[in-house]
Amino acid sequence: MGAGHPECPMRLDAIEDRLRASGLADFLDHRDATPAALADMELAHGRMHLAALRGLSDILREDIAAGGPPHFLVDPDTSVNVHSWEAIQVAAGAAIDATDAVIAGELTNAFCAVRPPGHHAMRDKAMGFCFVNNVAVAAKYALERHGLSRVAIIDFDVHHGNGTEDIVAGDERILMCSIYQHPFYPPWEHSNAGNLCNVPVPAYTRGMDIREMVDMMWLPRLDAHKPQMLFISAGFDGHREDDMGQLGMVEADYVWITERLMEVARRHAKGRIVSCLEGGYELSSLGRSVEAHIRTLAGL
Repeated sequence: MGAGHPECPMRLDAIEDRLRASGLADFLDHRDATPAALADMELAHGRMHLAALRGLSDILREDIAAGGPPHFLVDPDTSVNVHSWEAIQVAAGAAIDATDAVIAGELTNAFCAVRPPGHHAMRDKAMGFCFVNNVAVAAKYALERHGLSRVAIIDFDVHHGNGTEDIVAGDERILMCSIYQHPFYPPWEHSNAGNLCNVPVPAYTRGMDIREMVDMMWLPRLDAHKPQMLFISAGFDGHREDDMGQLGMVEADYVWITERLMEVARRHAKGRIVSCLEGGYELSSLGRSVEAHIRTLAGL
């Protein structure tokens, strides 16, 4: 995204460093992702949107050769460079690969440590550091390619997953449950579709209050939907140390939410969960929170 941008390569370094330092990395099955096929990304996005993203990287390559700038802004805080299209394909591909492996029974669950994030990417628009909606692609892929009937997307990023909502609203096969700071980014006219369970909370809401709302709002809807697989938009920028937002969550809260989702998955989905990294920009709290989330998923 450019120098000084919060959505930076050091985010994944911080996660890897924490997993290694904690010893957790030694117990995990690490897999490299393969690039997503266009046909699979088109399950959630318009063909022209994807063609434009691919074309921008190609145009930039020509412009740089002619002395032009290394980035192209697609919105005020989101930019493309010559490597963006490859990164976009591999991030979506990680979610697809994880879905294949979990449905095949090779893995019980999976966490995708990917950049760029995806939950602000709408069907035909990139925004908010996001270009392709990794979780929405994977959820649609599970339905269309694997023949599942019902899935759930759960989003606990500090920002609302407006892109996910744009893609799945009205699709009764997909229940989307989210909790997020409001009012906050992005400005968004929420859908009233019946397959959405949006829980906006004010700034400075603490973890225990969020847990209560998850118990009251998410869990009954999830049990009623009986998802055959769960997909998590795992954003950790609601941590109290992350100044990207103003929520008061800590590692124990992410553990508690993960445990509740695992219980839902065991009841209805054979334990099947694919979790994808979204936000989280304070590197220390990001590393610690991801470690807590993965350790819980792994039962360690």
